[in-house]
Amino acid sequence: MAISTTRRLAIFLGLALVMGVTRFHPSLLHHALWDASWGVFFLAGFWLRGQGRWAFPLLLAEAVLADYLVISGQGIDFWSHYCVSPAYWFLAPSYGALWLGGSWLAKRQSGLNLRTLGLAIAALLVAEGACYLISNGSFYWISASVPAPRGFGAWFGNLGDWYLPFLTGTALYVGLGAVVHALATQLSRVSQRGAHAKH
Repeated sequence: MAISTTRRLAIFLGLALVMGVTRFHPSLLHHALWDASWGVFFLAGFWLRGQGRWAFPLLLAEAVLADYLVISGQGIDFWSHYCVSPAYWFLAPSYGALWLGGSWLAKRQSGLNLRTLGLAIAALLVAEGACYLISNGSFYWISASVPAPRGFGAWFGNLGDWYLPFLTGTALYVGLGAVVHALATQLSRVSQRGAHAKH
């Protein structure tokens, strides 16, 4: 299904808004909402497939800007924050894995059916797993915030501690996106049938 430039921009702005609001949650929403960034990058890869040259870097820049504003808004120097280290820049390939997972799904999906649902679950699990492995692994092995000595046993323990919450939060937003997609697809079909009936 071809998507118009206007619709692409509307999708991009909607995803950027969701990510911006939820990424600011520590100061604005008091942890009421899970950060939607991972889900947003997966959904952006799906809905904006082929637009990665502009959409991906803009979303990445928004994520960094939001982090900067939240951290500096707390009176903390951005570069001295616990979460900011050389590992912080591994967010680019981490989010890239999510984008690629969504793009892979968009290329192979065949409408609203069980096959597409199975592919969506598989794509999300693989993409989210790769994102988590890159982001958690880089932070554990590169960041000075993790005390020495480091070892694979402790890293696997750390992986296990945080994997399920990240998977659950990401799946929740992707699931909401899937519902929006299904509703939009059905509305489009109904409007097309109505337009044909008038002719």
